[in-house]
Amino acid sequence: MRCFAAILLLLGILLSSPYEVRAQLPVPEQEETAAAAMDPFGRETPRSAVTALIGALAEQNYDLAGNYFAVEGEDPLGGARLARAFQASLDTGGELVPFAELSNDADGTLQDGLAPDLERVGTLAGPNEVPILLSRTQQVAESGEGVASGSGQATWRVSEQTIAALEERADQLAQAGAVDGLVFAGAPLGDWALLLVLLAVAFLFYWLLCAAILWAVRRIVADPDVSGIYRFLHAALPPFALLLAAITFRIWGSEAPVAIVARQFMLRYIGIVAWLALAWFAIRLVDAVAGKLTSRLNARERRQASSAVVLARRAVKLLIAAIAGVAILDTLGIDITTGLAALGIGGLALALGAQKTIENLVGSVMVVADRPIQVGDFCRVGDVLGTVEDIGMRSTRIRTLDRTIVTIPNGDFSSRQIENYSKRDRFLFNPVIGLEYGISAAQLRQGVAIIEKVLTDHPLIAEDPRRAKLAAFGASSLDIEVFAYIEVPEYDESLAIRQNLLMQIFEGLEKAGLAIAYPTQTLHIRRDAETASE
Repeated sequence: MRCFAAILLLLGILLSSPYEVRAQLPVPEQEETAAAAMDPFGRETPRSAVTALIGALAEQNYDLAGNYFAVEGEDPLGGARLARAFQASLDTGGELVPFAELSNDADGTLQDGLAPDLERVGTLAGPNEVPILLSRTQQVAESGEGVASGSGQATWRVSEQTIAALEERADQLAQAGAVDGLVFAGAPLGDWALLLVLLAVAFLFYWLLCAAILWAVRRIVADPDVSGIYRFLHAALPPFALLLAAITFRIWGSEAPVAIVARQFMLRYIGIVAWLALAWFAIRLVDAVAGKLTSRLNARERRQASSAVVLARRAVKLLIAAIAGVAILDTLGIDITTGLAALGIGGLALALGAQKTIENLVGSVMVVADRPIQVGDFCRVGDVLGTVEDIGMRSTRIRTLDRTIVTIPNGDFSSRQIENYSKRDRFLFNPVIGLEYGISAAQLRQGVAIIEKVLTDHPLIAEDPRRAKLAAFGASSLDIEVFAYIEVPEYDESLAIRQNLLMQIFEGLEKAGLAIAYPTQTLHIRRDAETASE
């Protein structure tokens, strides 16, 4: 329901200014140059012409709306009368093609079977189906002396065939088009309420239906949290309910007996709801699939592959959001082609201004491809020692032994020296054991043999290298260096084995009567002959 509330809020914001009519009757002198290149009434394409016409009807500016009819002699009074009849015909059962389906090309749709200068944009109400056709005509431009120059802007206007059908029923339609009651944004308030209630009821119906399907599947499957079918349905059904509601509204709304202004506006912006539903569905599906893959990879301890899945999930979700954003901007009537072209011009400036961001993205790719670490590895990166918690698109997070989080940008991370302790296949056992001075050579050899026997008898000590040798005559002890490898991959297990080895060595030396040395100092006092005689 929160999603539906957000949709209503979006529609409310859009309803506050439902149409922006670019067409203005007077053209200021300072804009004469721009007006020569662009039609002042916005009739360059079928989409812009229909949108501007509906905007004029919403404002009930029928004098302005008359400019969108191919009236002979550009009669403003005749155009205004036709505009009223046109609106009345649409309000009483006529139909217009929704905004997204109208051609935004100056040449119109060339594959519709009509003449190149004709475009079908709807149907008039009446016993016989009368198509609403736009005709493309070349306006005659005037020179500074008021003489026609023979060239001008090509514009789309309601064709003479459609005007003839309107003329036959103009008086009847004018009476039928009288609006009583409270009017909001060019349409009765009741029509707006009817359309919003229809959308709400459709969404509620499909949402309850999807909830019932999920409940039934949860009862059927043995373990819903593991079942792939349940995961897919849980991800797909909520946004699918919103998408079905948008489709239902699109089918019914195009023929709803409400004012054309309200109907066309809602049909235009229902496309935003549909794109939001598709993006919502795709994102939830990506999360479900990525979650399933991540759980399987973690179970197999393939943590690097799991990190790659997390990175890919974020990239795909960004791509989905970008596609949905472009589609929504197009539905709002914003020319995205100009923006995309501007991206090419500003690409160099963007690259220069975002060098660090690009460096971090490349570093992320290098970390995932080279796989020096994985999530969960204990490592040292530069002077940072800790466990890798996340490898993101911009940075890598490491939890230190002090339980703090250190975030390292991936561009910097990939260039540092990385020491991965989790990649060890064995652990070094290299203590130096000091025996007390004062023992005999035979006892020293016995001590070395005891240590060698402990290493030889332990099943997890590698055979090569494996040694215990007298290394030095230390300041306080006879130093025996032990060098061997403990063949276990886990650090905690290696600590337990290390302790066991040291305890066995200590017990063996204790039984042989050999003590471990500790720092000592012997002081010899010498008395010379004179002192002795005195």
